Amino acid sequence: MKSDKTITKQRYAIRPCTVIYIALMGLTFITWMIGKAGLSGLDISLLVLALALFKGLLIGDYFMGLRYVTGFWRLPILIWIFLTGGLITWAFLIST
Repeated sequence: MKSDKTITKQRYAIRPCTVIYIALMGLTFITWMIGKAGLSGLDISLLVLALALFKGLLIGDYFMGLRYVTGFWRLPILIWIFLTGGLITWAFLIST
């Protein structure tokens, strides 16, 4: 029989997806604050893009269930994130 401390500890433990959700909200808040502050420029644009791509990786890993998947099923998400991010970064860099 389990003790009450073990049951209580398991019942109130924060799940990893909850921590990731809070991190996603924090990153979204940072992006919003950058916009509200009126910051601009190439560095800021690339920072916001990097935050968006990182959020995409977190969503793929934790909410789409691809964290422990290998091979083909993880590949489309990674290709989409890196190809899209690379093309947008390239477009920003050649426009200046």
